[in-house]
Amino acid sequence: MIDMGFEPDIQKILEYMPVTNIKPDTDEAEDEQKLMANYKSKHKYRQTVMFTATMPPAIERLARTYLRRPANVYIGSAGKPTERTEQTVYICSENEKRKKLMTILEAGVEPPVIIFVNQKKGADVLAKSLDKLGFSSCTLHGGKGQEQREYALASLKTGAKDILVATDVAGRGIDIKNVSLVINYDMAKSIEDYTHRIGRTGRAGKTGQAISFLTKDDSHLFYDLKALLMSSPVSTCPPELANHPESQHKPGTVVQKKRKDETIF
Repeated sequence: MIDMGFEPDIQKILEYMPVTNIKPDTDEAEDEQKLMANYKSKHKYRQTVMFTATMPPAIERLARTYLRRPANVYIGSAGKPTERTEQTVYICSENEKRKKLMTILEAGVEPPVIIFVNQKKGADVLAKSLDKLGFSSCTLHGGKGQEQREYALASLKTGAKDILVATDVAGRGIDIKNVSLVINYDMAKSIEDYTHRIGRTGRAGKTGQAISFLTKDDSHLFYDLKALLMSSPVSTCPPELANHPESQHKPGTVVQKKRKDETIF
């Protein structure tokens, strides 16, 4: 919601919250005996709990402003995909994506499956193509109304549809049980978004699979993606990515060419 420009709205909601018995912002807030005594009284402190998938600077500001001496609880490794998700990448051209996708789907996949694209129009076009080929799909993107979004999610959860074609709207904050496969038909724009996307599978102790199609336009992600794959105990970094020039250094790094040995007479 912060990324989509709703920070002022969230601040307004928090400011309108009724004033109650707020925990003091002093060392007394850390005194366990006093806290327990207060908890058993009729004037116990109000408890405010804030949940977030990530902790970017904007969220940190909100936490500092509206929470008093908060305790941070982290579940899993922040910013890293689950170790139970097998990540596979294919380097291909834009024109090869459709054929590669059909090969994967026709080999047989266990629904539900989520396919990510980067544009709303692209989601609709791909879903229609899948339907014509006999696959049962629905779409989820920013151009859909709330009722349409809920219908698409319900269709996937109940098994009425097998495939969800979505933009990054479905990349965060949506929990669909037992997603067996996530396909990045269009690669995410950042490694953070990539991590959120593939986080839709391999949840709640289950295993999952994530497949991504990479083109030359995604080369700015090669270095970080290579690092993620190599740190995963269940994934393999293909030679095409491991040896690619763009995966050898961080984007923006000035690479100095080695000077050839010179013989001076």
